[in-house]
Amino acid sequence: MAGGGGAERPGAGGLLPPALRQHRRRESRERLSVCSKLCYAVGGAPYQITGCALGFFLQIYLLDVAQVDAFYASIILFVGRVWDAITDPMVGFFISKTPWTRFGRLMPWIMFSTPFAIISYFLIWYVPDISTGQVMWYLVFYCAFQTLVTCFHVPYSALTMFISREQSERDSATAYRMTVEVLGTVLGTAIQGQIVGKVDTPCVGSPFFFGLTNSSVAMEELNMTHDTGGLTDTRNAYMIAAGVIGGLYVLCALILVLGVRERRESCELQSDEPVSFFQGLKLVMNHRPYIKLIAGFLFTSLAFMLLEGNFALFCTYTLGFRNEFQNILLAIMLSATLTIPFWQWFLTRFGKKSAVYVGISSAIPFLILVVLLDSNLFVTYLVAVAAGISVAAAFLLPWSMLPDVIDDFKLQHPSSRGHEAIFFSFYVFFTKFTAGVSLGISTLSLDFAGYQTRGCSQPGQVHFTLKMLVSAVPVGLILLSLLLFKLYPIDEEKRSKNKKALQDLREESNSSSESDNTELASIV
Repeated sequence: MAGGGGAERPGAGGLLPPALRQHRRRESRERLSVCSKLCYAVGGAPYQITGCALGFFLQIYLLDVAQVDAFYASIILFVGRVWDAITDPMVGFFISKTPWTRFGRLMPWIMFSTPFAIISYFLIWYVPDISTGQVMWYLVFYCAFQTLVTCFHVPYSALTMFISREQSERDSATAYRMTVEVLGTVLGTAIQGQIVGKVDTPCVGSPFFFGLTNSSVAMEELNMTHDTGGLTDTRNAYMIAAGVIGGLYVLCALILVLGVRERRESCELQSDEPVSFFQGLKLVMNHRPYIKLIAGFLFTSLAFMLLEGNFALFCTYTLGFRNEFQNILLAIMLSATLTIPFWQWFLTRFGKKSAVYVGISSAIPFLILVVLLDSNLFVTYLVAVAAGISVAAAFLLPWSMLPDVIDDFKLQHPSSRGHEAIFFSFYVFFTKFTAGVSLGISTLSLDFAGYQTRGCSQPGQVHFTLKMLVSAVPVGLILLSLLLFKLYPIDEEKRSKNKKALQDLREESNSSSESDNTELASIV
């Protein structure tokens, strides 16, 4: 009996068709462990930690610590943003021409860019003891860091397509990644804020309360007090924060490289011929689902970046919460971090397009509420939590939907391969482009309204402008993006059809490869 039972097991397995047994073995190999997903997710933290620290603190650092003239500081920030956007398609081009190595095609970019990125990041927060050339110092190292972090982030983003060929596994890994990336923004804000948070720059009273001479004297005395109040300690604090963040960058990169294996597509094994970048770019830009997806998230990103860039000023001046804005920003990031798993469950249960409609639009009533009601700390925190919920959806959904577009592209162009880096690099390019646009819109609007740098209070036109920048304009952009998402053609039914078609295509490719190997073996 025992022997008979034992004999039945292999017999039952042998009853399965060879194609089905092969499919099950391949499906089990494609499944990612929790450890692999976590290691992959940790790789997204360096970009968010450094980006958040630079976004919130670099302007203040250049003006008050490095004491760069405001005009030159604006040039450094603007040129750095423009260069950052340009480098994405450039890096995507060079990645597409990179041959396969024993470490993969994407991993070498991540490994070799990391040490140089850390050095350039640290030198951004260092004040050189030179009387001339200080502006060039910051411009060179800011652009160098943006280039090197792009060499890390673009291949890391494209790595989504090479950790697994299963849509569900990629979606799950993306959810892990978005959770860690949002947590990275919290870490970037918390580390930089706690270390340099002891710096208390006094505000400047309105010059209308002083005579012209007295105002100049007051400004001079304030600057002397600021210099003698520990400017050297402040500079050291920024360097310590840069060292801590740089250490986290290295640690996350090591976890990614050691814990994730880049899988090679079976079709790539047949040929290592280089892919035409410009031909691929033309095909990608003519792929309508991709254009509709990036157009929708272009306006979504612009809406949330306007909110993010001006919410601190809105809390400080319009609402009067000067000492609370850091906690309010932290509430936004924590809310986003905690709700990423919810949105992953929601898109799995109800579909990605439904998650877009519900997730992104959920912030609209709260954005309207915060400007209609009088200054209220509880309402402000409520708006922060609601904004964080929408930020989580805006973080997760584009990176979850982009692989679906690439799968659709592969089915329409089965003979054109190796363009994943183009899809991801140009999406990152458009995202950074919106960041530059939002920065320009905010700065020009506030300057036109009469914004007083380091002022204790602001004119009424500035309060009105801030209300527009954190409420009316983001709401309009969100509504426009929802209309664009209505035109996005890949719904859940389309995703299922694409998944089945890709599986059939891969099985056909594998079976032809196996038959070729069998023929070769028989000849030998």
